[in-house]
Amino acid sequence: MGFHPGELAVQRRAGVTRDAARLSGMLGPVALTAGMAGFLCDRTFLVISGRDRSGRLWTSPLTGRPGFLEVLSDTSVAVHAVIPAGDPLRGLQTGQKIGMVTVEFATRRRVRINGTLTVSGGDLLVVEVEQAYGNCPQYIQQRVLVPNEIEGAGGDHVRHGSTLSTDDRELIRAADTFFLGTVNPERGSDASHRGGPAGFVRSDEHGLWWPDYQGNNLFNSFGNIAVNPEAALLFIDFTTGQSLQLSGTTRIEWGEPGRPGDDGHTGRIARFALQRLVAGQVLPAREITHNPYPRNRALTD
Repeated sequence: MGFHPGELAVQRRAGVTRDAARLSGMLGPVALTAGMAGFLCDRTFLVISGRDRSGRLWTSPLTGRPGFLEVLSDTSVAVHAVIPAGDPLRGLQTGQKIGMVTVEFATRRRVRINGTLTVSGGDLLVVEVEQAYGNCPQYIQQRVLVPNEIEGAGGDHVRHGSTLSTDDRELIRAADTFFLGTVNPERGSDASHRGGPAGFVRSDEHGLWWPDYQGNNLFNSFGNIAVNPEAALLFIDFTTGQSLQLSGTTRIEWGEPGRPGDDGHTGRIARFALQRLVAGQVLPAREITHNPYPRNRALTD
């Protein structure tokens, strides 16, 4: 598939075109190897990004026992999980291109999968895979999650709105991890992981913003944003299971590297404008151990 124009434009602006080209093979025709199949079948946590019935982009978490992700063939993956009541992606419609990322927090490993949703019903999603590749362990906070069935969790406890509450802002301020959903008009949705020290996502009178760190130079997410500002954020309090799903737009702000708030010294900051939110959905898992990524960037403001 190669890089699309948005990715190429951001790579040029960042001055990493040659470095990115060396990794372009990661985006070639997919074949889910035995090694990747083994990794997927042991996972218990997944994030998906797609559109609700109104066409709005959201990013949602799913959990399950090992085996809830099943490789059906070289190019198809099944997710054996129910999108819970109250989640904006409940009733996810087939035919759309969705993005997924699964993370093994304990060993700081992750795999991104993009493809077309062909089956959606009950406790089964099936994705015809177009891209599948691993990402580096950078900025993944090490945590161990265990199942945690919570009484009373469900759609009745979910809050819908368009304004962040005090509790929402506290959850964001304490977060060292969030997930970002973006979409390219031709290639569909993508889901990615973002991590840093607690407090790396800031808020001000204009909305939320966070610094971009040096990564693999592919700029999949920023490349999507460069051509389409739609974005969806997912924050999770891994100690309580409380989640916060945000849908809106994001723009890339380029400036002087190392200015206040540019913790990664890349010159890039992402600014998110909220349009809709869903708060209070409870993830049926909790963390029992937590170790910050040892090379988290220091906050600079």
